[in-house]
Amino acid sequence: MSLLKRIGAASGTTGQLPGAPVTPAMPARLGTPPAQRREEENSIIELRQRVQQRLINELDPKLDLSNVARVRQQVEEIFNTILDSENIVLSRSERARLFESIAADILGFGPLQELLNDPEISEIMVNGPKKVYVEKRGKIQLTDVTFVDEQHVLRVIDRIVAPLGRRIDESSPMVDARLPDGSRVNAVIRPIALCGPTISIRKFRKEGITIEDLIRFGSLTREMAEFLAACVRASLNIVVSGGTGSGKTTMLNVLSSFIPDDERIITVENAAELQLRQEHVVPLESRPPNIEGKGEISIRDLVINTLRMRPERIVVGECRGGEALEMLQAMNTGHDGSMTTLHANSPRDAIARIETMCLMAGMDLPVRAIREQIASAINLIVQLARLKDGSRKVVYITEVQGMEGDVVVLSDIFVFEQQGIDERGKVIGQLKPTGIRPRFIDRFEERNIYLPPNIFGYGSSSFI
Repeated sequence: MSLLKRIGAASGTTGQLPGAPVTPAMPARLGTPPAQRREEENSIIELRQRVQQRLINELDPKLDLSNVARVRQQVEEIFNTILDSENIVLSRSERARLFESIAADILGFGPLQELLNDPEISEIMVNGPKKVYVEKRGKIQLTDVTFVDEQHVLRVIDRIVAPLGRRIDESSPMVDARLPDGSRVNAVIRPIALCGPTISIRKFRKEGITIEDLIRFGSLTREMAEFLAACVRASLNIVVSGGTGSGKTTMLNVLSSFIPDDERIITVENAAELQLRQEHVVPLESRPPNIEGKGEISIRDLVINTLRMRPERIVVGECRGGEALEMLQAMNTGHDGSMTTLHANSPRDAIARIETMCLMAGMDLPVRAIREQIASAINLIVQLARLKDGSRKVVYITEVQGMEGDVVVLSDIFVFEQQGIDERGKVIGQLKPTGIRPRFIDRFEERNIYLPPNIFGYGSSSFI
């Protein structure tokens, strides 16, 4: 996209006519009467329109947008010239705010850019143009960030999805996408979003979360971490289960870090989010249908195709449907060490959900046959939960032991026992082993992996 088109898209212009304001009005002074406040806001919007139009006219249309520093420098030079030539008097803070708002629409994602740059924010939720919420330290709070109107929100959505070759319109009002830094984006627009364009952004830490971070956060104990690392190195098939926002993708990233560097890994995702550190990684991403309803490539298609790509590990970002059956078959046909995530509230619910997803594949399979596939394919379920205080914890590490009759037998190896909530609202609980030694421990010894003998019985760790 040329520079003129980029600025025009930000302001709602074609590069020839004055555009709509590109960012919300600056916060009004406290104590200002409503009528005066509206007048000040209107004057700021008018000023922004005028500055935006002159920028469109004066910036070099051939300027390389990928050179952010150069573009920002030129925008700032023209911005200062415009203010000086029109004798516009602003305080230093107002001047900086106006420049940053215009630069964010040209080089970033408009009003959201400031929130995206804040390392303390883990999630951004846009409920129409006037309500923007964020999650900080596990708690959701309303911000003073707003958009001008619904068209402004739509322009930001288009800027996110267009580079990925995806689209959103009335015929396809939902889209999954990702930001350049890997943050996950979901957008929904009218007619199905009644409050206007809605955006949900799950931010990922740029430096990545490690197992040591999870131990420090209290999400799991060091004994649990050593055990999970051994399970990955021993090529056990692992399912990470949990509710929305419980940290499943983060846990999958952490577990994948224990895969040996000399193994070929193929990842399959709806929107590429995994940040594997190994060199030999082949990431695959599904594709939605085009405007004619053709060309769709589903997660299931990709999982089937991975079997022809000589994988040693298959990592599926999330199983939502019939791909669960293909994943089980891959696990049962020599692709040990595969991993995936799914939504479920407990290890037992995870088994039931896998059964349901296998039935969604359209195969007329008896339930017992599906359960036998599950029991022979999956070795371990790591159950995550987001607790009342906003913290994320591993609440179960459960072994899938096999079948007894028509029932899949599960055995908890580590559990989280909640004991109450303190006066600050923090959950008080204990992560501890159950004392049960898993049946697959022999596989550790075959690969020269040895754990401390007391890891399953005396390594409990409490926290608040």
